[in-house]
Amino acid sequence: MNALTRVACNGTALGYKFPPSYRFYSPAGGIEASGCFKAIDTPAEGAGLVLDSNVQRSFAEAQSAGLRNPVLVGVIPFDKRQPSSLFIPRHVSHLPPVPPPIAICGFGCGSARVCKEHPDQAGFQQAVNCALAELRSGRLDKAVLSRLLQLEFDEQPCASTIFQGLRQQNPQAYHFFADLPDGGVLIGASPELLLRKSGTRIETNPLAGSARRYAEPDADKQAAQSLLASGKDQHEHRLVIRDIERQLRPLCRELFIPDSPSLVNTAKLWHLSTRIEGELAEPVSALNLACQLHPTPALCGFPTAAAKQLIAELEPFDRGVFGGIVGWCDAAGNGEWAVVIRCGVIDQHKVRLFAGAGLVSASCPESEWRETGTKLGTMLAAFGLDREAI
Repeated sequence: MNALTRVACNGTALGYKFPPSYRFYSPAGGIEASGCFKAIDTPAEGAGLVLDSNVQRSFAEAQSAGLRNPVLVGVIPFDKRQPSSLFIPRHVSHLPPVPPPIAICGFGCGSARVCKEHPDQAGFQQAVNCALAELRSGRLDKAVLSRLLQLEFDEQPCASTIFQGLRQQNPQAYHFFADLPDGGVLIGASPELLLRKSGTRIETNPLAGSARRYAEPDADKQAAQSLLASGKDQHEHRLVIRDIERQLRPLCRELFIPDSPSLVNTAKLWHLSTRIEGELAEPVSALNLACQLHPTPALCGFPTAAAKQLIAELEPFDRGVFGGIVGWCDAAGNGEWAVVIRCGVIDQHKVRLFAGAGLVSASCPESEWRETGTKLGTMLAAFGLDREAI
């Protein structure tokens, strides 16, 4: 496949099985896109410089063809050496902040007749123990290990219906629905903003350090306060913030980073959160910045190269788009990118779900297994399932 994929005469992007569609909703606004002017699969390795160059050239072609302010949308995988799944749509709607649906229209997905874990609990905890040996030797400060849950349903799940339910259950998240070149559909409700850029202003909101929530208010409050006081989670969070500061500080005229993290919550989890804001000293596109930051230590580990190598050695699957980034960038360089977590890929009757956990030297294998299970609960709830149901 060529690095810059062109569009077939019938309007279907080469590499896509049908004209792709795309939806991305965030607290700052939304993008709905359809049709395909050009699909781009250039890998994002090298801080996105080659990809950015190809995108700028494609934007110029789109403008010459009559698209006034073309937009790039799609997904960049966890491994930036792999092909991107991006396209410039023919039709784009920019929306104000969109509330989640009140009613869900469509049909469900029936029962899950097959459930496979990759790895299973014993395999995951063994991988965590291997990672802990590396962490305690001093080779790494942090590593993120993940697992997949593969489901097969009696009836083909309706991706649009599941997506509506996901938005309804997680109203404050970054919601995405993206057709993939292989025919699958990526949907998710990520709590984590990688980058938002408007003019010279940028914002990122990394999350690292998590605790499950409880239905009983006092227990839930205690879980939140314990997370905020946790030395292990504070250490994990600082590693992420320091690396992001290292990358952004040289690019910014000013950069504001709170002295300590705050708490944010989803329906299932509490997270340690730091909202970072800055003003760029020189023009840089949102796409280029997002590719430079990705993957952060929140999804990979630190140091990055060593963590990537450990992930490749210990995870028994290719993450693909899981742990990647999803979002958009326009021809003016503005845009928004979220981290691809709390997500799944629907491909006919089969569904793949993904969850990871950040490890530092004080981590406990059993606790990390439970944390990934809680994170999988976000997507399982959207399918009308819980762990007992499968």
